[in-house]
Amino acid sequence: AIFLTLLKALKDENVTTPQKTYFLFSTYEEVGHGAAYVPSDVSEVIAVDMGCIGLDLTCTEYDVSICAKDSGGPYDYLMTSKLIELAKENGLKYAVDIYPRYGSDVGAALGGGNNIKGALIGPGVHASHGMERTHYSALENTINLILLYLGCKK
Repeated sequence: AIFLTLLKALKDENVTTPQKTYFLFSTYEEVGHGAAYVPSDVSEVIAVDMGCIGLDLTCTEYDVSICAKDSGGPYDYLMTSKLIELAKENGLKYAVDIYPRYGSDVGAALGGGNNIKGALIGPGVHASHGMERTHYSALENTINLILLYLGCKK
């Protein structure tokens, strides 16, 4: 939903990105090889997945989650720092967390031997793999953070 909304907004508002941008819809993220292959001209990958909510986490169903580290290790420091800075500067509701039992398509891309830097963001989602729940503002914050990171302009 986030990518489809983002792509529609880019088209409807005639917005361009200053760099070539691919959108990958992975159907194999859950088994660990969703983005094992990325085109050779890709240098950065931002995985967009759900942000976890839990007692030991700061993310809520209103936030865009910025994951600093997951079970595969830390995400790229400069990319993660830029995402945090953009969220802060633009008044987005966000949370930074570590997900020790979580993996993303960035891990699959790195495991596939791709020479990329990676980051992970997504809307805060309650009850993963159950009766999942999020709030519109989490989706909106995630879309806005992606647009800011891409440096989109009309």
